[in-house]
Order: sequence, then C-alpha cells, then structure tokens
Amino acid sequence: MQGEVSAGAADYVRVDSLEAAIATLAKGPRTILAGGTDVFPRLQDRPLTGAILDISGIAALGTVAFDGDYWRIGAAASWRTLIDADVPPAFDGLKAAAREVGSVQIQNRATIIGNLCNASPAADGVPPLLTLDAEVEIAGAYGLRYLPLSAFILGNRKTALGDGEMVSALRIPAASTAGQSGFLKLGARSYLVISISMAALRLVVDETGIIRDVAVSIGACSEVAKRMDQLEDALRNTALATASARVTPDLFTGLSPIDDVRATAAYRLQASCEITRRLLCEQQSNFAKGVAA
Repeated sequence: MQGEVSAGAADYVRVDSLEAAIATLAKGPRTILAGGTDVFPRLQDRPLTGAILDISGIAALGTVAFDGDYWRIGAAASWRTLIDADVPPAFDGLKAAAREVGSVQIQNRATIIGNLCNASPAADGVPPLLTLDAEVEIAGAYGLRYLPLSAFILGNRKTALGDGEMVSALRIPAASTAGQSGFLKLGARSYLVISISMAALRLVVDETGIIRDVAVSIGACSEVAKRMDQLEDALRNTALATASARVTPDLFTGLSPIDDVRATAAYRLQASCEITRRLLCEQQSNFAKGVAA
C-alpha cells in the first residue's frame, strides 16, 4: 500500500513496503524521508516542497537483527533502536557514537542510514561502521547490490546512489564483530556539536594481551572518514599495554584535514593522534578489568 497526499506544495508519498518504495522511485527522483532530522532543518522557515518519499512506515526496515551471516541495520532504524539493541561488544563504539548524535530527541528520530546518505565529513556513524567493515545494501528496480561503506560515500554530500535507487540496509559481517571497540569525539562542547576530530577503534586481543586484529578509523579530518591502514599495521601483533606509544603523527599521513572556524588542520592531526591514544588506553583498562574479573 502507499498513500499520496498534498503537504503544502509537496508531492508526498508514504509507503509501507520496500517494493512500493522502489516502484515510486522508478517514476522519478524523490527526497527520501525517514527520521526527517536532516530534511526539515534544511527548510528553515520554508514549507516542504518537491517530491518526497516517506519510508518511515516500512516496518521491516526499522530493525537491527542478525540473520546468521550478517547483522542488518534497516534504513528506517533510529539511533535509539541501535542503542537499545542486544548486539556484540564490537558494536560498543557505534553505540557510543549514537549517543553523540545531536540530542536524545534527535537520537529517537534520526536514522543511521540517513546519517550516511547525508554524507557529511563529520558524520558520527561512519568511523565506527568502517571499523566493522560495514556494507551498504542498495535497492533498485534490478534488485539489490552491495558496496563497502568506503566505496559508498564518495565525498562531501556525495554518494554512489544511482537513479531510482535507495539504501535499504547496512550489513555487518559476523566475522567483523569480534573483539571490543570504542569511539571518541572531540568538539567544542559535549552535545549538539560538529566534530573537530573523531576516532573509532575495534580490537581483537588474545588472552596474553596481544593485539591480533585491529581496525582504526578517523572522521572529520578528510572529505570522507578513513581507515588508518598504516596505523593498523603498526599495532597488529603488539602488546595492548604499550600500544598507545606506537601512535605517532607519521602514521596519519592519509588524512587531509582543513583549516576552518572549528580548528586548524595541524590541530586536527594532533588531536587525531591524541584521541586514538586515549582510545587504546581506554581499551587497555577494559581488558585489564576483564582479566581481573
């Protein structure tokens, strides 16, 4: 079923199935509305206009669930849905990022997928999702296709979505949900702030305290958040207890921060090093508590 109503000057369609959403998009481009926390602020005091596709009524897209091979985050799932979900500790970094998204009211409405499709360089969800090797599920008239998150976001406000397509879900491979994780965000205040830098970290540590696998991602310091391959190589197969000392500025050369009103490029690089060190120290503390228990 779908409904077409007049919302001021807007051509507004609300659907309750993915099939109906794809059929609607096949007729022409539309702004997709889920939580609305990006769409409505951009209006300021103007009325809603243009062609709108509301997917908030598609119940199947509003969940976070495990299917045996992947964890799936639906396109209409809110940050609050994620925060409340029973997921492995590897999602702790993503949950920490979720608690940094706007206010509690925003978290209750805003969707994880909307955060990605908005494609801001400072999108809180992207760094932790990169450490989880997230894949984007894209639906169109031809069926489904999948892209790594790193290939989906192409630049500032640019994605790989084609005509007649929408993101239906995120997929996180079960193999990428091992270990522990964390997230830190640096801004001018604690809430309702655009990041100066942010770091996400996922670690697999053996019983002797050696890092056997590691994923690190930095956001707000490039047009697109990046996995830090050189840093990961430097940390892998080393002792977690001394890992923070291995975090040096030369391992962050893949970043391309800018000078703006929030911080200089040089400060962003320095901050990225520091919050990564702090994340490692935090994970060392968590590991030590687990051993003691």
